[in-house]
Amino acid sequence: MDTVRWNNTGAVELLDQTLLPHKIKYVKLTTVESVARSIEDMKVRGAPAIGVTAAMGVALGAVKFTGTDKTKFNEYMEQVYNRLARTRPTAVNLFWAIDRMKNLIAENGGKSLDAIRKIAIAEAKKILKEDIESCKRIGDNGARLLKKGSRVLTHCNAGGLATAGYGTALGVIRSGFNQKKIIHVYADETRPWLQGARLTAFELVEEGIPATLICDNMAAMLMAQGKIDAVVVGADRIAANGDTANKIGTYGAAVLARAHGIPFYVAAPVSTIDYAIKTGTEIKIEQRGEHEVRRIGNTVICPAGVGVINPAFDVTPARLVTAIITEKGVCKAPYKKSLAAVRPKVK
Repeated sequence: MDTVRWNNTGAVELLDQTLLPHKIKYVKLTTVESVARSIEDMKVRGAPAIGVTAAMGVALGAVKFTGTDKTKFNEYMEQVYNRLARTRPTAVNLFWAIDRMKNLIAENGGKSLDAIRKIAIAEAKKILKEDIESCKRIGDNGARLLKKGSRVLTHCNAGGLATAGYGTALGVIRSGFNQKKIIHVYADETRPWLQGARLTAFELVEEGIPATLICDNMAAMLMAQGKIDAVVVGADRIAANGDTANKIGTYGAAVLARAHGIPFYVAAPVSTIDYAIKTGTEIKIEQRGEHEVRRIGNTVICPAGVGVINPAFDVTPARLVTAIITEKGVCKAPYKKSLAAVRPKVK
């Protein structure tokens, strides 16, 4: 199913992931503000999906501008870019997509506003198509690393719901399963938003891939029992040295994998690599509200007087990463060199 799509009536349609797995509902977003709030409120999540949604938010902004004054149009679009950029600080695909749309609109500034609108819509659709294609290549590249009969652990959701389709980590799992290399998947539930339980498990069941849901603190026992052969996760931002920011709990899974001699793979498009950041210490970690930890659904699970912290991501050091799987190939240590080799050439 589509994660996000452009409605030719001049709107963005988004699968509301806060309702999954119990209800499948698309919301129609007709303003830039509604797109921004949907990103903030986790109706859409996953770095690639956030990037595609932001691109469509920019296109929507161009469509919604009224008037013919280009100076006012450019001033208005700056507000659009800034509003979308304020939504989530960690996922680099958000900023990559906004910059790509912003640069394209600037390059075509001499054309009519109607022409610019059409160009913006076409580019947003192109970003969506490219994301699906890159995820399929990531899946095939990653499947080559897996041994036949593999049992794989994944954390959070890096599937079709976290991208425009197919998925990054789940793309590897899909390709691996189709090639009869993967026989079982273990999915961490991923507190506090339970993306593993609500989204990854949903995708695996829908796909017919044998899967078992586990609490985040069960992985070590399964590894010790020899039931996990590889760990595959996604990423929200990768530093130039290979340090990787992903959903909170990923670092712990990497430490466990290293302790048990299990390969730990990161699957992500090249657009997730932030070459401007040398190491993971420079990655800004989003801090979310206390209520997400204090409750599961509408049920309060802790005393009111206890303190709560809620970092949405953690950073896994490159030394714990066996390989980074991209659409352009598999990168291995030293990552500064291998990641530089897949860096897009500046036009």
